[in-house]
Amino acid sequence: MNLHKLLVVSVLISLFFNCKEHVNTPAENNTTKHPLVYLTAPTAENSSLPYLFSNEQKTFLSWVTKKGDTATALHYAELVNNTWQNSQTILQGDDWFVNWADFPMIAENNGNLWSHVLKKSTKDTYSYDVKMNVKPKEAQEWQTDLPLHTDGTPTEHGFVSILPYKDGFFSCWLDGRNTEENEAGERGAMTVRAAEIDVNGGVTVEKELDARTCDCCQTTAAITANGPVVLYRDRSTEEVRDIYIVRNVAGEWTTPKALHNDGWKIKGCPVNGPKAAAIKNTLVVAWFTEAQQKPRVQLAFSQDGGANFKVPIVIEEGKVLGRVDVALIDEKNALVSWMGSSENKTQLKAMKVSLSGEKAPPLVIATIDASRKTGFPQMERIGDNVHFAWTAVTPTATTIKTAYVPFISF
Repeated sequence: MNLHKLLVVSVLISLFFNCKEHVNTPAENNTTKHPLVYLTAPTAENSSLPYLFSNEQKTFLSWVTKKGDTATALHYAELVNNTWQNSQTILQGDDWFVNWADFPMIAENNGNLWSHVLKKSTKDTYSYDVKMNVKPKEAQEWQTDLPLHTDGTPTEHGFVSILPYKDGFFSCWLDGRNTEENEAGERGAMTVRAAEIDVNGGVTVEKELDARTCDCCQTTAAITANGPVVLYRDRSTEEVRDIYIVRNVAGEWTTPKALHNDGWKIKGCPVNGPKAAAIKNTLVVAWFTEAQQKPRVQLAFSQDGGANFKVPIVIEEGKVLGRVDVALIDEKNALVSWMGSSENKTQLKAMKVSLSGEKAPPLVIATIDASRKTGFPQMERIGDNVHFAWTAVTPTATTIKTAYVPFISF
């Protein structure tokens, strides 16, 4: 072989192996390519605020649509064999409090359905109540406008979490009854409360869990082998707003305790709450913080139902917006999703994380709008797939997108 041919062959061999290495290595920005399968969403134009609910039996999507200038409607649909069924309307109203971060939800337990909206209690901007809707298994119609709380104060109530529990549901929420101004012109703090709800909307075992919390960060809850746990953003007298946990053990609620002392001191509410999931006594929590002026998404595991947590794992830091979601694959592996930025684009990302701290390369699910109109993207593992739902924003409208990634892609 002459020198010219030898050089050509050498170049071709080099290109072959370099290209092969590039394909098998995470793509630029440390993300991997994956097959994203879009589903035909059951929603229409001007839809937003998606919420994904899934248990081992059923999967539902709820969302809202605006009708004219004032009316809003709450809808839902069931996912069957990776196909969204026809949408159904629960109710509509022209006196709702509709907020990008505090959205209606739906839940199911053995054929019994539950949902909620926020309904204005006075003309004041931040005066609204949580109103439940229930549809017991054999019922043909929804019962609507049922009270979750009965304090009757013209204050804020919202940021609900809901889970199937026993024969009904477990719920927690932020409750502003103590923020009503008294005769001396003083106001108390936002609180977090919890209760059990039966399939007909009856509320029992209601309890205040923490007397001083952040005003407008989402709550989250999980059911461990020991009982329910509630996590939320606390608010100290020094304005430190870290994630706290309260656990129900043997029927009694524990004293609030910091999941981790991030030390994020901020005078205003960041509107960026935690998310939790549990299998038996393995509990995983994801959250956003800007402590030490370092924006980051973190995740921590507990193997004793939340009594103790391992050192937090930093999922991503720098240009991150948070708005997290989390799911457990098994007792040693979790999935986390969040909103981050890359190349001046805001992206919905997801990652597999192990109990030992090993992180798989993140997957970019979609490029999305960074504004409040995007809301909080949703993630659920359903069978062999990981499903996502988010609000797509254009200059003229919002629409909901739903898609899934095969679990093996993680």
